Amino acid sequence: MVDLRALAKDGTLRALLARYFVTGAINTAFSYGVYCAVLYLGAPYPVAALVSLAAGVCLSFVTMGRIVFRSQLQNRFSRFVAVWAVLYGVHVGLIWVLVRGGLDPYLAGLIASVPVLAISFLAQRYYVFR
Repeated sequence: MVDLRALAKDGTLRALLARYFVTGAINTAFSYGVYCAVLYLGAPYPVAALVSLAAGVCLSFVTMGRIVFRSQLQNRFSRFVAVWAVLYGVHVGLIWVLVRGGLDPYLAGLIASVPVLAISFLAQRYYVFR
């Protein structure tokens, strides 16, 4: 079992990545739930991706900034939003490719999230919360 309290105090790269994955899993589950709900309501996948991104950005800014990168949040929101605007384009582009390849938008959205999360870590660590 992972001791989350000890992990929260550990400053190593291993601990940073562990905090990122735990927090990211929660944020991703939330965002994917929003994406599925919006798709279910009949919106096309670009709209569902945008709505889920907006909801996820609000949650992620606080959780990633404070829990993962232990950063002050002042003056960082515009960078965070800019990174996620680019990542939205990457995400929708990947979903488009996967849907054109025959996957349904639900599975395509989930698969496209994997590379986006990896890029997100690097962008947040070295640009947003540095």
